[in-house]
Amino acid sequence: MGLAQAIIHQPDLLILDEPTNGLDPNQIIEIRNVVKEIGQQKTVLLSTHIMQEVEALCSRVILIHKGNILQDCPIDEFKGRFNSLEEAFASYTAVS
Repeated sequence: MGLAQAIIHQPDLLILDEPTNGLDPNQIIEIRNVVKEIGQQKTVLLSTHIMQEVEALCSRVILIHKGNILQDCPIDEFKGRFNSLEEAFASYTAVS
């Protein structure tokens, strides 16, 4: 419902925070398809801790931790440095 309300006015920028949180697998597929379709025409800013979501939807990663931008690059470049997105996230955000 929230996504439908957000896109009804056809904004140039769509900001989504954990858009698939709490959804069943069929709903996740539907929402991902909608977000991908919107992303072909508009800018979509996705905030999530779910790395599968990033991989499924994003072409660029901006990793923000404690208010600081730690990475800003194409997803393939980001993924290429690590074995997985989870490993990359942990590497940049681990408590030292």
